[in-house]
Amino acid sequence: MALFSKDLGIDLGTNFLRVVSGGQLILEQPTVAAIVVAEDLMVEWGKAAQDMMGRVPDSIQVTRPLINGVIADFAVANNILTDVLKKMGGLLPLFRPRVMITVPDGVTSVERRAVHEAILQAGSREAYLIQQPLAAALGVDLPISNPSGSMIICMGAGTTQASVLAMNSIVAGETLRAGGIHLDDAIASYVRKKYGLIIGQFTAEQIKIKIGAAIPVQEEATIEVQGQDQVTGLPRPVTLTTGEIVDALEDPLGAVVETARRTLEKTPPELVSDIIDRGVALCGGGALLRGIDKLLTKELGVPAYLVDNPTTCTAEGAARGLDMYNLIRRSLPHI
Repeated sequence: MALFSKDLGIDLGTNFLRVVSGGQLILEQPTVAAIVVAEDLMVEWGKAAQDMMGRVPDSIQVTRPLINGVIADFAVANNILTDVLKKMGGLLPLFRPRVMITVPDGVTSVERRAVHEAILQAGSREAYLIQQPLAAALGVDLPISNPSGSMIICMGAGTTQASVLAMNSIVAGETLRAGGIHLDDAIASYVRKKYGLIIGQFTAEQIKIKIGAAIPVQEEATIEVQGQDQVTGLPRPVTLTTGEIVDALEDPLGAVVETARRTLEKTPPELVSDIIDRGVALCGGGALLRGIDKLLTKELGVPAYLVDNPTTCTAEGAARGLDMYNLIRRSLPHI
C-alpha cells in the first residue's frame, strides 16, 4: 500500500499551511476559511478566503481556524485538511498518505490530540506529530543528531518558539504565544493612539513588510496609508516612517528577546558554549523583519542569523521527519 501513497510533511501554521512531498513544496496557502454562517458551510479557504477579509456581508464569516498555533475551530481545520489531502489525491483507501504534521512545542495534550484527530479524520493513513522547532532544525540541516547544542528561534504568526536541540531532541525551550500577528496589532495600536486612525490587520501587516524594522536604520523609508478617522469615521491618509514602526514594535520584540533569554538560562553550560560558536538560527515569517538578527545578536550576546529557507523549513523538516522516524520517534509528542 505504501508504494502507492505519498509521504507528506505539513506545517499547520496560524497564518499559512504548507505541504512538502518528495523534498518539494507542493502547496502553500493562507490558513483562512470563508464560512456561510446560516449553513455552517465552508465555501472557500486559502488565498480566495483571505481576499474576502473585510469585504463580505454578515452572512459570510472569514475566520482563522488556528489561534496562537493551536486549533480553535476543529470543524474548519478538519475541512481544510480534508481538502488538502483531496488535492494530493489521497482520499481513496489505497492512496491515503502518511503525514507528519507540526505543532508548537509545549502545547497541551488536548491541543495535540485536536491536531492528530483532525489529520486522521481528514483521510491520512498514518499521522505523526512533530514539534515545530525540531522540524525546523531538520529542515535547515542543523547538526542536532550529536551531543553538541544547536539553537533555533521559530518566529511564526501566532507563536515564537526558542529551542536548544541535541541528540535529535529539544533539551530546553520556551514558547511565547505571540508572533507576527501581534506585531501587526502593535502597529495598528500605535497608529490609532498617535494619529487617531483605525487601520485593519492586513494594512498593518503591509506596513510591517514594506517599512518595518526591529532596530533604527540609517535610511528611513516612508509609506502613506489610508485609514478611518476614529472621530469622524471618514477616510484619512497618514504617512508613517520606519522609525515610528521601530517604536511601535519595541514591546512585542522585547517579549521575543526575553523568550530567547529564558531558553538560554535553562540550557546546560556545555551546550551554551556550542551555541556561542554556531550562532542562533532564525526562521519563520517573523524572522524576515529587517534587523531582527542584529537585535537578537545585541541582546543575547550570541550571533543570530537568518536561515536560507525561513518560511518553508518547518514543512521540509516535517517531511524529512518521516524518513528519520526511527531516529526521532522518542522525541516526538505523545498523543
